Amino acid sequence: MQLRQALNAVVDRLTTARVPSPRMNAELLIMFTLGCDRAYLYAHPERELTAGELQRYDEARARRATGVPAQYITGHQEFWGLDFIVSPAVLIPRPETEHVVEAVLELAKADGRGRPSLHDLRIVDVGTGSGAIALALAKELPSAEIHATDISPEALEVARANAARHELTSRIEFHLADLLGGFHPSAPNAGAPGTPGLPPASFDIVVSNPPYVGDSEEESVQLEVRKFEPRNAVFAGPTGLEVIERLIPQAREALGPWGWLVFEISGTIADQVRSLLASWNEVEIRNDLQGIARVAIARKTARG
Repeated sequence: MQLRQALNAVVDRLTTARVPSPRMNAELLIMFTLGCDRAYLYAHPERELTAGELQRYDEARARRATGVPAQYITGHQEFWGLDFIVSPAVLIPRPETEHVVEAVLELAKADGRGRPSLHDLRIVDVGTGSGAIALALAKELPSAEIHATDISPEALEVARANAARHELTSRIEFHLADLLGGFHPSAPNAGAPGTPGLPPASFDIVVSNPPYVGDSEEESVQLEVRKFEPRNAVFAGPTGLEVIERLIPQAREALGPWGWLVFEISGTIADQVRSLLASWNEVEIRNDLQGIARVAIARKTARG
């Protein structure tokens, strides 16, 4: 069967299975099967696929039809121009989260009152997952000291693998921790049970994409997200604020004077988040390209 015929057949079958964006998914799966890029698909539509290639393509199609995200099938997802390894142990990086990176870069490069020089910045990515935010910041801020935490050992394995692939291992220190608790940035065994807690006023910027979906919103979340992505990276608890309510006071302790807290949110909790940040300075809620509240930004006062 020719490449074009196989591609169109899978588009039809994914359409019947009601998979969103069937052509995009069909193209991603054939590129994964053949180890090629999209340009190759259009340059060689008459290429004959081998029996083995057809079998692998159909197996990938069958998995996608059951709801398995294409990124978990291919094992890859692009974020901030970087190719990330992803697995069911981590949340799939999404374009919306790039707004968080943009906000951090804007703050890092601004000449704000009480700010250290760009070369002295210390940043921690809380709940790093695949390492997407931490690696994007390491790429853009080569002189910054960057830490990343996650409660999942499996997620940290993925994050470390991504750091190694992009030759950023020496730039990021990874810590097994529940949010900002249980690790000391300078401890030799950081993240191990019994190590000292986080010293106060350690960082200039705390950034996070925490779980922020409430259990009551579960039916509104895409089936493939509910069924296949790690639940503790998506759902925070009954209201969706449970993790953020813990993160905010921990960030206040971790940040130095005039430090910044930046984290991803959804429109359903924007008002509540603003209330939780009432005692902070320069609180801002930014929308994404669809006009949905997506990023919360707040600054610690000089006195804490």
